[in-house]
Amino acid sequence: MKYLIGTDIGTSGTKSILMDTQGRLIAQDLQEYDVLTPQPLWAEQWPDVWLDAAKRSIRNTVQKSGVSPADVAGICISGLYGGSGIPLDEQMEPVRPCLIWMDRRATVQQRWVEEHIDPEKLQRITHNGTDPYYGYLKILWIRDNEPDNWRRTRLFLPPNNYVIYRLTGQVAIDYSAAGNIGGIFDMNAHGWSYELMDDMGIPRTMMPPRIVESRDIVGGLTAQAGLELGLNEGTPVCAGGVDCGVASFGLGVFEPGEYVAAIGTSMCAALIHDRPIRAQGLIEWPYVINSKALSYSFGGGATAGAVVKWFRDTFAQREKAEEDAGGANAYAVLDEQAASIPPGSGGLIVLPHFMGERSPVWNTDAKGVIFGLSLAHTKAHIYRAFLEAVAYSLRHTMESTGEDLGEYILLAGGVSKSPLWRQIFADVTGHAVVCPIHDVEANLGDVMLAGLGTGTLTLEDIRSWQVLDEKVRPDPEAHAKYNDYYKLYHAVYRDLEQDMAAISKLS
Repeated sequence: MKYLIGTDIGTSGTKSILMDTQGRLIAQDLQEYDVLTPQPLWAEQWPDVWLDAAKRSIRNTVQKSGVSPADVAGICISGLYGGSGIPLDEQMEPVRPCLIWMDRRATVQQRWVEEHIDPEKLQRITHNGTDPYYGYLKILWIRDNEPDNWRRTRLFLPPNNYVIYRLTGQVAIDYSAAGNIGGIFDMNAHGWSYELMDDMGIPRTMMPPRIVESRDIVGGLTAQAGLELGLNEGTPVCAGGVDCGVASFGLGVFEPGEYVAAIGTSMCAALIHDRPIRAQGLIEWPYVINSKALSYSFGGGATAGAVVKWFRDTFAQREKAEEDAGGANAYAVLDEQAASIPPGSGGLIVLPHFMGERSPVWNTDAKGVIFGLSLAHTKAHIYRAFLEAVAYSLRHTMESTGEDLGEYILLAGGVSKSPLWRQIFADVTGHAVVCPIHDVEANLGDVMLAGLGTGTLTLEDIRSWQVLDEKVRPDPEAHAKYNDYYKLYHAVYRDLEQDMAAISKLS
């Protein structure tokens, strides 16, 4: 029997799984860490935190599994959207922390691009626009604000590609990570836009020349890496990709026309397509399979899962303490309390924009809001309103595709563990919801890509795996009620938009 390892480097933790070629989960391990936030709206991480976590999670997974290293056919590593990518010097050592997707500091650079680069040209070449979310603007921020670091930087690598380099000694970038940098990747030619790089003053040598498919083998483990991981030297390592795209693949999205939302710290809700769509304000990059033919167009809340975690940590400390002492999961307890609250949370609207907002809102000044509070509201009302807010955000993103999304949507991430939240998503969107059986979507996608890349699996093998649970269908009465709340959700944002900008200046 052969085995495959899938490792996903996330914003708050790195997880590895080991599966056999029948799709059975054998072992897994999670290593957690924090994000550095030196100033409001800044978010960065040192890459060696990712590297150490990846090594520990892979080593622990192999040890827990008890399988022979000789039977591990390959590894694939996905990762969070690394924003700027890791700036590396001549010795391939990190120059500074990586400005990750959550970072919103590059507002001056956004205005510069809007003033100096033809927006139609930018859209025509890259299929993307301008916002501090995009990696190319974070790169310009480093250039403009840290000249010493800029002089030392020779190459930018995304998180998963950096870890792969450290394990194999080989430098490459996958198409999804390259496209997600935005502004300097040509979505038509599927390569770097040297024209736009020259226009923006980004040296051509700062981007990896080798761009590969997510299933491609970048290289084999070095002898040192093999010792550290408990695996054989030369074990193939596949390129992987941006985690939300890999998670979509792990849910069985192999063809265009599927809509999938992955909800972790943030939400990436995407339509996979092979033709231009009428999307408004979405982000587009190559999909993780058949990258030159399929595109992944997505939007979604910057702090979707993060706002629910913030609520738990801020207002449910007792429930969390009881969980830590061996009691019930704090989220499950909150769900039970909120399940008795009717749709609409007793007249509450939450705007979940706790770190500005990206696609399709595109507003760095966007703020979190709890609207409609009264003395009659309880913690359960407010918690349910937070769950509903993320569902409203998903519906907004779905509508921004301009496409008919069919009868059901795929939903992955922590939401899959919550029957209440699944039902809220179905009732708010009016679409049936299908979730995975196991909460390992990106890791599962990595395993599948490793299998394809090493020839251990075929697409036909993967299609036979049972990865999805039963459909959760919307309740017509609840959906009708949520339609009214959804209109108010948009109205509250419009009414407060200018005030959000004003308070940003004050603070």
